[in-house]
Parts: sequence; C-alpha cells; structure tokens
Amino acid sequence: MAADRDYLLGTHEEELARLGLQHRVWRPVALDCWQRAGITVGKRLLDIGAGPGYAAIDLAEIVGPTGEVVALERSRNFIRAMETTCRARSLVNVKIYELDLMQDELPKGDYDFVWCRWVVSFVNDPSLLIKKLGGVMPKASVAIFHEYGHYETWRFFPRLPIQERFREHVITTWRESGGEPDGAVQLPGLLAENGFAIRSGTPHIFCLRPSDYMWRWPATFIEIYLERLMEMGRIDQQFADEVRAALASAENNPNARMLTPLVLEIIAEKL
Repeated sequence: MAADRDYLLGTHEEELARLGLQHRVWRPVALDCWQRAGITVGKRLLDIGAGPGYAAIDLAEIVGPTGEVVALERSRNFIRAMETTCRARSLVNVKIYELDLMQDELPKGDYDFVWCRWVVSFVNDPSLLIKKLGGVMPKASVAIFHEYGHYETWRFFPRLPIQERFREHVITTWRESGGEPDGAVQLPGLLAENGFAIRSGTPHIFCLRPSDYMWRWPATFIEIYLERLMEMGRIDQQFADEVRAALASAENNPNARMLTPLVLEIIAEKL
C-alpha cells in the first residue's frame, strides 16, 4: 500500500469499487453542476485528485475530441484503472499526470475549468492547493468544488448511537491523517485570497430511505472503513459487529431515514 502512495481510504480493489458506486450515486448531481457551470464541447479541464478517473471519463466524453481533460492523480493503482478505461472507450483526449498535489507543481495550461471533488478535505494544506490553482488557472476560467461542509450531519433516524461513534472515529482518523472533514468551510476565504470570485454556492444534503440507491453510498463506506479502522487498531471486532448489526436493523426498517453528510458545491471564477 505505502509503495502506491496510499490514501486514508486505501487504493485496493474494494476501494475502486466503492469509488465507482460513489460516482454513480453522485453522477446526476455532478452532471447538473457541470452544465450550470458551462462545461461543453471543446473545453479544456483540469481534474485534480482524479482517482480512478470516473469523473474524468465523463468529462472527456462531454468535451469531446476537440476538448481535453488533464487528470492529476498520485496513486499508480488508480492511474492504471483510468488508463484501462480510456483504452476501452477509445478516449485520446485524457492526459494523465502522476503527481502529488502537495509536493509537485501543477501543469500549466489554457484551462477553461478545474474540477475538484473531495480533495480539499483530504490534503494537509488546502491553502497551498488553492494557491497552486490560482497560479495555473487563467483569467475568466472557472473552478468547481464539491467538498464536505459539515460531516456530522451524517446520522440516522431513529438514532443509531453506535453509528455516531463510528462517525467520530472517521472524523478523528481523518484529522490525524492531516485532512479536515469540513474542508469546504475554509474554501471561500482561500479562493478570495487567490484571485477567485464565488459565483454560486449550493448545499447538497439528502434524507434517504433504505430502498434508495444513494443509501448504498454511505452503507458501503461503513463496511470498507470498518475494516480500515480494525487494521489501524482503532476498533475491535465487537465494535465492528455492533455497527453492522445497527445498519442491518435500519435497512430492515421501512421507517428509517439516513441524513447524508453536507456537501457544499462552490463555483468560482478567476478574476
């Protein structure tokens, strides 16, 4: 794992599958956002923290052969997955850079847009990241962010105290790794400091039933991260079993509801 410049959530096959599910769940929201922002045929985009490339592939198909997506990713496992998908779909308008957003320089280019989803919340110096973006994004280009703004909104009704304890473990380990689960809170100030003007801000939060497809997004995360927490020695098998049992109980209760973590969408223009 460490040889692959590992992430807090890992880069293994299970995480690849979870990220695929996450993208499918959020795809309608992303497509609507991209359309409102003005992404269309012929545009040039920078996708920072591209992961396995699920968004980059969608964006490449939107901008078409006259456009380009420049995808930045540090994980070799994720890059291999992105390259495989690009070959399978005969996409030649995706340029991939293997680099670390914190340690390496960002490639300069005549970008129209930058797409950044769940990256600011994970890097250890968001101010450096936004400063770097300010240095490579041309005047009148548009930056689009989807970042967590209040992670503690994630809860169940009726309440599941064991899930709330699990959520606190997630938040603690996240911060210990150098990230900030409420990363969107500092974005407006950082963008203003680096020459961006916010054009819109939209909160995304959902109240889900067990039968909703989006329910699978947090439910799958719980299963993956329970294993991660046990690997870290943060929890034991009994705690993991109690979380799983509580989740199963909620899933079998048609009256149960899950409130998702608040995600803040910010669209900003470079002045």
